[in-house]
Amino acid sequence: MLAPLSWLKDYVDIDVTPKELEEKLFSCGFEVEELIEVGKEISNVVVGLVTECEPIPETHLHVCQVDAGEHGKFQICCGADNVRAGKKFPVALVGATVYMTAKDHVTIEGTMTIKKGKLRGYESQGMLCSGTELGLNEDLYPGAGYNGLLELPDDAKVGEDVKEMLGLNDWIFDIAITANRPDCQSIYGIAREVAAVLGKECREPALDYTESGITKDGFTVTVDAPDLCPRYIAHYVTDVKIAPSPAWMRRRLALVGIGGISNVVDITNYVLKELGQPMHAFDESYLEGNAIHVRRANDGEKIVTLDEKEFELNHSNLVICDGKKPVALAGIMGGLNSEIKDDTTSVMFEAAKFARDNIRKSSRALGQVSDSSATYAKGVYEYTTVMAMKRALHLIEELNCGKVSSTHVEVNTGNSIEPTEMKVSVKRVNGVLGIEVPTDEMMRILTALNFAPSMDGDELTLQIPAYREDMESYPDVAEEVIRMYGYDHVIPTFMPTAEVTLGGLNPKQKTELKIKNALCAAGAYEGIHYSFFSPSDLDLLGLPVDAPQRHAIKLMNPINIDLSLMRTTLAPQMIHAMARNQKRGILEGRIFELGNIFIPKDLPLTDYPDERETLCVGLFGENESFYTLKGFAEVVADTLGLTFTYEAAQLPFLHPYQTAEVFCNGEKIGYLGKVSYEIMDELDMRAAAYVMELDLRVLSQWYGQTQMFTPLPKFAEEKRDFAFVVDKNITCAQIENGIREACKYITDIRLFDVYEGAQLGADKRSMAFSVVFTPKEEEFTGEMVEGFVKKILKNLEKNLQISLRS
Repeated sequence: MLAPLSWLKDYVDIDVTPKELEEKLFSCGFEVEELIEVGKEISNVVVGLVTECEPIPETHLHVCQVDAGEHGKFQICCGADNVRAGKKFPVALVGATVYMTAKDHVTIEGTMTIKKGKLRGYESQGMLCSGTELGLNEDLYPGAGYNGLLELPDDAKVGEDVKEMLGLNDWIFDIAITANRPDCQSIYGIAREVAAVLGKECREPALDYTESGITKDGFTVTVDAPDLCPRYIAHYVTDVKIAPSPAWMRRRLALVGIGGISNVVDITNYVLKELGQPMHAFDESYLEGNAIHVRRANDGEKIVTLDEKEFELNHSNLVICDGKKPVALAGIMGGLNSEIKDDTTSVMFEAAKFARDNIRKSSRALGQVSDSSATYAKGVYEYTTVMAMKRALHLIEELNCGKVSSTHVEVNTGNSIEPTEMKVSVKRVNGVLGIEVPTDEMMRILTALNFAPSMDGDELTLQIPAYREDMESYPDVAEEVIRMYGYDHVIPTFMPTAEVTLGGLNPKQKTELKIKNALCAAGAYEGIHYSFFSPSDLDLLGLPVDAPQRHAIKLMNPINIDLSLMRTTLAPQMIHAMARNQKRGILEGRIFELGNIFIPKDLPLTDYPDERETLCVGLFGENESFYTLKGFAEVVADTLGLTFTYEAAQLPFLHPYQTAEVFCNGEKIGYLGKVSYEIMDELDMRAAAYVMELDLRVLSQWYGQTQMFTPLPKFAEEKRDFAFVVDKNITCAQIENGIREACKYITDIRLFDVYEGAQLGADKRSMAFSVVFTPKEEEFTGEMVEGFVKKILKNLEKNLQISLRS
């Protein structure tokens, strides 16, 4: 939001420096992102009177004698075609800084410092300046657009600095407006805040006008979509004379980034910036049917806007029509078929309140953005709509560019634009702030904010203006009071339940950090995904309709359909991450994510969902397998000092023979397996992928448990490797359990190889294990170890029909 200081002074007597005003605005909640000094680069440029002007033979140059008043008289060479004796121009003295222009004399390429020099043998002691060299254009100062010297008024005082005369001593505040204060996205809105923070009166813009008595008989306005347009005002103006706007209006518009077009169009832009209300002016001669009709567009209906772009509309777009056709895209841009032209003689002014969400969605969907659509998207109040129409009609009279008729039609839904009463407790207001604001000071602040306060004991009664829809309850009142009273008055105190601690991580955080470090040590990288996913992700997993993962929370206003559900599983995002890496040529990797899933108790929501901490691990590449993924589960188990068991399972998105459920102390904690070939084909994944999910909420019951120290064995451990030929339907867990059952001295079992081949048979495979035997009270002998081996082989052959590979 750009706010020129000179414009703000129209409404408030500002008696502080721009820097001081910047600090005061910041103190009351308005961040000045940039304070722009308009003529910052211009220095030592004064009014000069050319007393003599002689041409230099055989050139376009002139040698001039210039009177710069108290600065002296100088000889300056000049090539402009409008230089002549008796006229006054800006003179850049030696040492002055001005803008340097390109060959087109319009484009600014930087700044330059004026030095003494010679042209065609004539000494030149300065430079006579054009408007461009001073950073001006035709809108900022009349005559500045001419490709020659900038002529100054005859009454300009010789030797005086040109900055004040040309408006180069102005300042522009670039202010960040928060989403809850759309009433401040205008010059007048900021002026109200400036007046409050300075303790000054804020003058209201002139709104008076005189109706001519002329009427437009039979003219009607109908609104078919009052939910999208709760207030629409139309006013007829006759005897319009299209001409350039006065210099003061063009300058103000230029300072906020808008070029002058014509008086009528400039009035609508001026009101937009002054009051924050978009307006539009229709050439009445192009309106058919003597009517304005506000409705939703028909599907496939087309309109060509003022920038000559054609749009195909749908039922979600709002259009302004005459009696036969659309003439404007509501809140975004007018139609080319009713634009103001040089021969326009009658105008229909429009001021309306449109629903901000509809304008924002239409603007985004059509790819058409304007100052009006940006303003509507942030919010416009019906109070301002009424005020803006009065202001525009006043400016029509002030600029003498038309006559205000008596035809004024307003359609609204009955919303009041009068102040609404709010009663709050002073004690509760102070309770929010944690301090006691003096009653007199609170009353002064609320009066300055136009809340017309009155107090009866502890009860404070306020009259909330219609443009302050953000004011809902006592916390809002507390915010208004403290931002004006000063946040430096707030005394830092502890919350009632606060405790002084030494800081650090709690047991849960420490344990999760240990898990992350262990996974990183195993070669995995941590990834983070959004907490939202797409309905198509659940379809990708092939989950049945009644699957609990489909019981997901839908967002009311999602960014897009791909982020429309709160995730109930981390698997889809991990699978997509592995697919994206492969598409970018990364064919192997290990990723993990520790994040929350969101399980609703009921839908629609009646309570907060259950946020469950979940660990997801994804592996992909030719060197990865089901067993390397199982190894990551064991990493988690070892980190927590637990033992996991595994049982064969089937999930629709995993390989039917390479899927297992994970258990801890008999309680299911997750699953792991190979991503199905169907999903790999759909996502164009070239390398095999594996995914695991573990419920950390369940595992958290074992967080922080004391791990018992086991002393190193007194005697040497013994290690034996086994290669078994097994049926493919026998799991690794079954074999490990069979080995453990056979011998109480086994402390570690590791699967280190899996082999399948034709020589073993189609239904067989080889699995190789490394088994560690740890002695307790006595040293193992060779005969004892061989006895352990025989027991293992006998148990496996008896229960699982497993034999050693020969």
